[in-house]
Amino acid sequence: ETCAMLGLSRASRSASQRLLANHAARAPTSFLLASSQSAINGAMLAKPPVRSMSLDVPDEIKKLRNIGISAHIDSGKTTLTERILFYTGRIDAIHDVRGKDGVGAKMDSMDLEREKGITIQSAATYTNWKDNFINIIDTPGHVDFTIEVERALRVLDGAVLVLCSVSGVQSQSITVDRQMKRYNVPRVAFINKLDRTGANPDKVIDGLRNQLSLNAAAVQVPIGLEEGHEGVVDLVEDKSYIFTGEKGETIEEGPIPDDLADLVSEKKALLIETLADVDDEIAELFLMEETPSVEELKAAIRRNTIELKFVPVFMGSAFKNKGVQALLDGVIEYLPNPTEVPNTGLDLDDNEAPLPIPCDITKPLVALAFKLEESKFGQLTYMRIYQGSLKKGGYITNMSTGKKLKVPRLVRMHSDEMQDVDSVAAGDVVAMFGVDCSSMDSFTDGTVNVAMSSMFVPNPVMSLAVKPKLSTASDKFGKALGRFTKEDPTLRIHTDQESKETILSGMGELHLEVYVERMKREYDLECVVGEPRVNYRETIQQKAEFSYLHKKQSGGSGQYARVVGYIEPCEDPTTEYEFVNDVIGTNIPPEFIPSCEKGVVEAVGKGFLTGHPMQGLKVVITDGQAHAVDSSDMAFRIATRDAVKTTVPKAKGVVLEPIMDLEVNAPAEFQGTIVANLNRRMGLIQSADMSENGMDCIIKADVPLRNMFGYSTDLRSSTQGKGEFSMEYKSHEQVTRDAQDELIKLYKEAVEAGEA
Repeated sequence: ETCAMLGLSRASRSASQRLLANHAARAPTSFLLASSQSAINGAMLAKPPVRSMSLDVPDEIKKLRNIGISAHIDSGKTTLTERILFYTGRIDAIHDVRGKDGVGAKMDSMDLEREKGITIQSAATYTNWKDNFINIIDTPGHVDFTIEVERALRVLDGAVLVLCSVSGVQSQSITVDRQMKRYNVPRVAFINKLDRTGANPDKVIDGLRNQLSLNAAAVQVPIGLEEGHEGVVDLVEDKSYIFTGEKGETIEEGPIPDDLADLVSEKKALLIETLADVDDEIAELFLMEETPSVEELKAAIRRNTIELKFVPVFMGSAFKNKGVQALLDGVIEYLPNPTEVPNTGLDLDDNEAPLPIPCDITKPLVALAFKLEESKFGQLTYMRIYQGSLKKGGYITNMSTGKKLKVPRLVRMHSDEMQDVDSVAAGDVVAMFGVDCSSMDSFTDGTVNVAMSSMFVPNPVMSLAVKPKLSTASDKFGKALGRFTKEDPTLRIHTDQESKETILSGMGELHLEVYVERMKREYDLECVVGEPRVNYRETIQQKAEFSYLHKKQSGGSGQYARVVGYIEPCEDPTTEYEFVNDVIGTNIPPEFIPSCEKGVVEAVGKGFLTGHPMQGLKVVITDGQAHAVDSSDMAFRIATRDAVKTTVPKAKGVVLEPIMDLEVNAPAEFQGTIVANLNRRMGLIQSADMSENGMDCIIKADVPLRNMFGYSTDLRSSTQGKGEFSMEYKSHEQVTRDAQDELIKLYKEAVEAGEA
């Protein structure tokens, strides 16, 4: 109220309130009530650990950065990485991403990547910049390969979020941001493609703030946009940088251009105000109407970026070779070194209790295998060293299997090239040969019983029936699938128990298509691919009661079990199942309650309408009856399973299908065609917007996955190859009545034919 009466700005109010709160927090504790003190202690415990740097950390670790480059598809990630490698001297020439020059980008080493012009696998490299060492992982932008982003962000200390200056925040940008937040990864943003028609960095920053809820502000102002883009003005140091030369290697430093002076002043004030909202030191200067020095501003940006309170926004055009060197400076200035990132392991001696893992080379080794690749030298395992050191010829212990292994070879990766090293220390990323393990296995030197937590692995959304064209190639087929599933946790394989078909499940059409193509190229293995299978689910809509008796007598001891209760929808419809034991007394002996739950697990594993798994089912057992001789584990398991089976129809069982969040970008003249195509596919249009320049349309829709097969071909043909789309799983929703009837009919026919 006082701030409002004084007429202070939003930032001034925020700064004043926080300074008053901090002053109160520093008051003698004797003035605080015990209950208040308890609440404050609880709040302090709930805060994330402070990212601090130890004073005795070797300079080599302080100069190390482990970063990932992530973005929506076609935002320029690989192009940016190519320029970074060129300017840091790791490569001698810049090559085109799509391989038009016959070489292709360094980080897209797979032939399939160069042909399609997309990144399929994350690729690691390392480089030096101004006496600093940087490990870089370039990740895919396509949602089908999202696990590559997930595994990279799990082990990295910082990230560069790349955004297109025209398209702004897109669907996969939101997914990548969610992944960064999941692993508490500090990031800087880079608005790319400022040379494109319709470039609007202010709109992109608004998207960062509003759509991603990031406290973002520009630390640069572009000098010219579209064809007139020449360089940037650094708001922190008040200098301009013009990038000239054939490949942007010459940087002309100068004063702020006169025609940009007012804009620079406005944007710098906004930067300081944004920082004042989250930083006490800048807030004090802001309230005193003093301008922070360059050193104070840099320190505040770094401090709040590492603490996940601020995102500095850089700008440029990687393809036109502008702004990349300034971004590299920003990575060194504002992203953390390994000692500034708190890492937590699981103490296997203490029921997996959280255990801080400091980045200390003197402590026992703790490392995590985050990515596997098959090479001509055997399995290549990418490792992040969290604690201690690792030496060639040394021994390590796999905490998942307990096996002690020798490390025959250590290498640093540069895309598909490698350089042998003798040892690596805490904070570094390395690859090793000859060690058989799985993705996300933890390793120690055997003196500590600690494991690192794994990563989030999304469930597959599409399946294909696949088999080798020649029956004699079954061994090669098994070897290929074994290798691919070991490398990629989102690729799942199972054999249909009835049809005996091999079912390949993955994240989308492109994901599965790539692996079928890789079998052909890498194993000379032609495959026959069946119709894609959609992962339907079944659920119920209302409560229904049951009282089921399972009784079987065939001489000697029989089977007897009665279960009474009801089924109803779960509060959270995405829950697989919920089992509740409300039995009072011992009508069902306590030792048979787990058997009842096993029956529920069997029941939800295969639905009764279409044979697909069930979800969102709550089963409550209220009563029952047992026989002194004939009741058994099997009897109660069968009774509960069949009770659920017979009650589902009374509870209005329905079939659910995966709904995809689709975003289509195409020239505006094709908007009507695209919308009509989506309507034919039962799509629900959420929005249809025009780009800033009015040349492109951006259509967002929710579409059933079953109707999306072949859409990429349709879109290309209907937009003359100019349209692109991305989609990701949104939720499971009820299918239409006619679709459900058709699915039930097909399932009954398959059952009668003995195929289901």
